[in-house]
Amino acid sequence: METNPLTSSSVPMHPTDIETALKPSVVKSRFRGLWISLLSLLLLFLSLVLAFHGYVAWKLARPHIDPLRSNPALAFGAAYQDIEFPSLNGSSTLSGWYIPAEHPIPSNNKTVVFSHGYGGNREEIWVPLYDLAAELHKQNYNVIMFDYGFVQPKEIVTGGIRESQELLGAIKYAKQQGAKQVYVWGFSMGAGTALQAALQTKDIDGMILDSTFILEPETLYHNMKQEANLPKFPSEPLVKLFFPLINGVSLNQIPYTKVKETKYSIPIFFIHGEQDMKAPYEMVQNIFKNQSNTSGSQLWLLPKDTHELIYRAHPKDYLSLATGFLNNLPVRSSEPTNQGHLELKSS
Repeated sequence: METNPLTSSSVPMHPTDIETALKPSVVKSRFRGLWISLLSLLLLFLSLVLAFHGYVAWKLARPHIDPLRSNPALAFGAAYQDIEFPSLNGSSTLSGWYIPAEHPIPSNNKTVVFSHGYGGNREEIWVPLYDLAAELHKQNYNVIMFDYGFVQPKEIVTGGIRESQELLGAIKYAKQQGAKQVYVWGFSMGAGTALQAALQTKDIDGMILDSTFILEPETLYHNMKQEANLPKFPSEPLVKLFFPLINGVSLNQIPYTKVKETKYSIPIFFIHGEQDMKAPYEMVQNIFKNQSNTSGSQLWLLPKDTHELIYRAHPKDYLSLATGFLNNLPVRSSEPTNQGHLELKSS
């Protein structure tokens, strides 16, 4: 039986016709695969960016802190007491040392409270605080050296929110020991914390603030950029976003605007280096300029010095100016004292 070629269902196709028929679906499939790959890479990149900034926020609140290496008796032969006291709001318990004056004068009972910086403890070895405490001890000041709460395991840095309450607890302790005048000597973030504390009390009679650091968006980004060349956006807002989510404390709770704009009623001796890469000196200049001409505040600005290393570079001048400032402070009264407003120059 013969097959009729006109009725056959088999239509032969040339190979090129098959390739042409398949080409649109192949292109579409490859295009979809390319988009999925690009989207996956984008999501991976975004995840890495978010994870990095989350880590920065976590690490910022948990700096490495060395253990104590010595004590006042070993460092400069002074008798001292181990002390504990609560923060003013009772949220934490602090430990430290109380060093009585070498030759106490009951009628002139003065105490200096040291306020150490970020990543340090009551010794602040790189200053070092033992040298300053020894000089104060000889000049008949009582001295309190204590650790902020973040020195303890599992506690975090809050940029002065909790630390200011802890400093106020130390000031209250000094008053309970009979101090008639209490002065705060702060370093870096400890100086910024002192400014926050001074907004909340009248029990501080004067302050020395070395390398003042205030945790705000500008200084936060300034320090992040020292570690890595990160763009301001999105780095700054991302760290601000993650900080409260990870640490339970918002940077917006830090009263940095009020600190920078307040005219304090007490004399403040600002010490700062123009080569400070952690705390821009312009901010301290502006705070100093805000102070009243009758406040007795002073600014010692050094063009070649860096963060917290001014004492090491100029020990004699540093001690002379700092103790001279303290020794010349009058007993405060309700009336302002006309001490003048002084900016010191240094080469």
